[in-house]
Parts: sequence; C-alpha cells; structure tokens
Amino acid sequence: VKNRVHEFFVTDRTHTQTDEIYAELERLSRQMKEAGYVPDTKLVLHDVEEELKQHLLCYHSEKLAISFGLITTPPGTALRIIKNLRVCPDCHTATKVISKIVGREIFVRDANRFHEFKHGA
Repeated sequence: VKNRVHEFFVTDRTHTQTDEIYAELERLSRQMKEAGYVPDTKLVLHDVEEELKQHLLCYHSEKLAISFGLITTPPGTALRIIKNLRVCPDCHTATKVISKIVGREIFVRDANRFHEFKHGA
C-alpha cells in the first residue's frame, strides 16, 4: 500500500492500524456467514471446541492482510498479497467469498502457486 510492504502474522496485533483491521475482519466475517461461508476446521489440529477452531482460523495472516487492504485502498482496487507459506483450504475458500462480497480482484502468491480470486471464483 502506497509503495510500502506491510507484514502480518497469525493473530498479529503489532500493526498501527490493528483496531481498524480487526473491525473490518469482524464485519467481513459476518457478511461471509450471511453469504453461506462455513469455516473449514478440519485442519485445525488443536483439541478444542468447534467455536474456538473457527475463531483461530479467522485471524490467519492473509485475512488480516486482505482486511488491511480493504480499509486502505480505494474501492475496486485489486489487492496483492504474498505469503511465505501455503494458503490453507479455509483461507482459499474465504478469499473466494470475500472477492465476491467486496467486488475486488484478490491475488495471493504463496509458497507453491499464484491464486487469482475474482467474483467469488
């Protein structure tokens, strides 16, 4: 954003705009559920209740990065995210839904491939 790289980590709260990022992510989460999104908790290895598993998935780095991009760029701007790890199946599905809800292209480069999300696909 504005020719500056921003880094995010799972459950990251170090960014200067953390409160706004998390508020946007909460808003998105509500809209995603209304659109039929169901978190994929199969890969959450913790032996905890389903609700906590869903909570843990909510704060993956790419979701934080997407939320940041949405609050700091003009509507319609494509978002470009680079990850050093693979995108988990839940984040892949969530990003599809987000691209449809917000009407933006979202490009994610992970450790293995380049993902392009547009209109929910």
